[in-house]
Amino acid sequence: MIAARKRPATPPKEAIRDFALGQGFDAVGFTAAELAPQASRNLAEFIARGLHGDMGWLAANAESRAHPRALWPQAKSAVVLGLGYAPARDPLAALDEPSRGVISIYAQGRDYHDVIKKRLRPVARFIHETYGAEVKLFVDTAPVMEKPLAAKTGLGWQGKHTNLVSRRFGSWLFLAEILTTLDLAPDEAEADNCGSCQACLDICPTRAFLGPYRLDARRCISYLTIEHKGHIAREFRAAMGNRIYGCDDCLAVCPWNKFAEAPRANDFLPREELAAPKLVTLARLDDAGFRKLFAGTAIKRTGRDRFVRNVLIALGNSGDTQAAPAAEALLADSSPLVRAMAVWALSRLLSPRAFARLRARHAAGEADPDVHAEWDRAPAERPVATT
Repeated sequence: MIAARKRPATPPKEAIRDFALGQGFDAVGFTAAELAPQASRNLAEFIARGLHGDMGWLAANAESRAHPRALWPQAKSAVVLGLGYAPARDPLAALDEPSRGVISIYAQGRDYHDVIKKRLRPVARFIHETYGAEVKLFVDTAPVMEKPLAAKTGLGWQGKHTNLVSRRFGSWLFLAEILTTLDLAPDEAEADNCGSCQACLDICPTRAFLGPYRLDARRCISYLTIEHKGHIAREFRAAMGNRIYGCDDCLAVCPWNKFAEAPRANDFLPREELAAPKLVTLARLDDAGFRKLFAGTAIKRTGRDRFVRNVLIALGNSGDTQAAPAAEALLADSSPLVRAMAVWALSRLLSPRAFARLRARHAAGEADPDVHAEWDRAPAERPVATT
């Protein structure tokens, strides 16, 4: 049995904040374990319009997401903790290197779920052992609307791109939450400081924003490359460019990033081999190679087939005719997701005559209707080829 800690002389909020900062968190805020009715209405509209796409778990847990006390009726307070991950380099620079893949900054290093949980557990234990309060902790995957909850604590405000924006960390802040039965006075909420700026809306390659603060996830490249399990619609493929996992455009263009403090810890340092990997190398990954390369990262959860699907779209957009053999080698892949995008990539990289020869050799034996449909479509408008 764990002995109770001696209570600090400082008030609970200050003691919890000091302890959490000592565990490596960069920001800590407090609020009641409840959300404004508008948050519930926004979520209900988002789901009713089908803007969540394949993310059925959003609809399944809508009630507990909108009302933390529906998730845990005994909860009185929420402690929201932030970890900054501002990049040292321009996250959009690799968009100018079409033969290389662009991976979202957050996914280039260790899986943030693991990093945050390691820091979060001692904070939850501190609250429990020091004040005798019950606690439940959450990191992203749990049904908690973390961004509006964080905004209530004053850690930042929800920007027009729907992500949290912080005065200290710009748009680069991971969030985690602890719900507790401990009654803590709420911090003051942060005002919306976006003003008239809409740079995040204007830069979106697929026009995923219906307006300020309104996202159609089905058009978002982060959703398409990570969450979407099926074939990516043709209307979005060219706009994806060489983005193969996530999209940082709307985050990276936020003017508040100029004030962003560098992370105190090295947990989120990007792995050099993931900063701008060669597409042809990634296209050759089998399942074992994929698991080895992305071990310990968030990318591993997406799985090899979806990831290579994304890589093939990027290859098709590269204009690099020398990449065609890498795509051709995947025409016999076991995954229809991969085969279909191999066809699409080749329709962009090969001359109509060369593509027709491949079609004559492969299309008749293709049993999957979606892959067959890719063969049947006329070759798309090709980008300017590079050598």
